[in-house]
Amino acid sequence: MRKVVAWLFYTLDGVVESPNVWQFDYDDEMGADLAAKQESQDAVLLGRTTYEEWVGYWPTADDGIGFKKFINSTPKYVVSTTLDKVEWENSTLINTDVAGEITKLKNQPGKDIGVYGSPGLVRSLIADGLLDVLTILVHPVFAGSGKKRLIPEEDQLRRLELLDVTRGSSGTMILSYRPV
Repeated sequence: MRKVVAWLFYTLDGVVESPNVWQFDYDDEMGADLAAKQESQDAVLLGRTTYEEWVGYWPTADDGIGFKKFINSTPKYVVSTTLDKVEWENSTLINTDVAGEITKLKNQPGKDIGVYGSPGLVRSLIADGLLDVLTILVHPVFAGSGKKRLIPEEDQLRRLELLDVTRGSSGTMILSYRPV
């Protein structure tokens, strides 16, 4: 069975949105982790907001980290109940029975299914028991504003098992967990 694995930037004060505003410390360790994740994946899940931001950027981006080729050529499944269509190459819209459709993807043969950004989607995957690995890259910065919680306060207690820790040369901690 394929795994759904998420990769999120995170600040010390818990902000998960708009890393382009506060994430300036990309280092070799993050690059190596991202490359390893890409190598282990053959599909990507994106939430609506991330899709709308990326569809206007990645197809023509000037990319020095190799993500452009990966994200443009890899099949993308866009989870949205408000979009009517998706136009980015290799994209498919999932707009009904989201948990059922993702379960079908997990049951197909292949490599892991990646989730980049898309904190709302990650929250839904956790709630539905569909997320297998969560990697958060905790940056040594306080954002001060933004969506501050990956999991809302009213959600239930969830235990995670630490799988791996890497300290980046910039001070960023790369922490990988799986739900218990």
